[in-house]
Amino acid sequence: MEINDIIRPENKVYSKPQLLDEVHMHYCPGCSHGVIHKLVAEVVDEMGLAEKTIGVSPVGCAVFAYNYIDVDWVEAAHGRAPAVATALNRLYPDKAVFTYQGDGDMSAIGTAETIHAANRGENIVMIFVNNAIYGMTGGQMAPTTLLGQKTATSPYGRRVDLNGHPLEITNLLKELDGTCYVTRQSVHTPAAVRKTKAALKKAFENALAKKGTSVVEVVSTCNSGWKLSPEKANEWMVENMFPKYPLGDLKNL
Repeated sequence: MEINDIIRPENKVYSKPQLLDEVHMHYCPGCSHGVIHKLVAEVVDEMGLAEKTIGVSPVGCAVFAYNYIDVDWVEAAHGRAPAVATALNRLYPDKAVFTYQGDGDMSAIGTAETIHAANRGENIVMIFVNNAIYGMTGGQMAPTTLLGQKTATSPYGRRVDLNGHPLEITNLLKELDGTCYVTRQSVHTPAAVRKTKAALKKAFENALAKKGTSVVEVVSTCNSGWKLSPEKANEWMVENMFPKYPLGDLKNL
């Protein structure tokens, strides 16, 4: 059998999304960001939104998202992505505007911008990557770090009396009148990847339909920050993060 017989178009089951640029990603091996980027690129391309989408990338591990997904991007200061996205959506109401934010950006320095944009019901998509740690700057404790979880700034584990409780910002956002869709997903298995892709598609559909703010939290791994192998990081996430941040739709209007 010739090799061309194997790779004929009718035998093709997968290809790289057209909107993913031909560059090497800087993420650590096993990081969830690469999978999420792929899903965003697939959804935007399959919905025919390549020329209508604007992404907002603030500070964090995903600060260079504009290098990987071939849509228009605007860089935002740390935590200010929802405010920038608000301006973009109001200036260009026919565009599909989304933010791509980590747990520190969205639920620490950007808490006010996040909550007020969602409370106003801005027609944007917020993609929230929650790995419970500050991966870019050395593995410090994040607002979403679990009780007892060890980080660079909580070497003996997070304590309520010293550090407070983990901030479940997605649970707060679902209570706001301006949000129409709030969901929590993951990308640790093929089935989870499919569910996250469906969630992203629904979020973009809501934005185009002017239904309000959609929030897609992706519970993710940071195997380098957690000091675990990619396989062990997935196991740790399932055993420890999912009980605190259970997957599924929190709000779906």
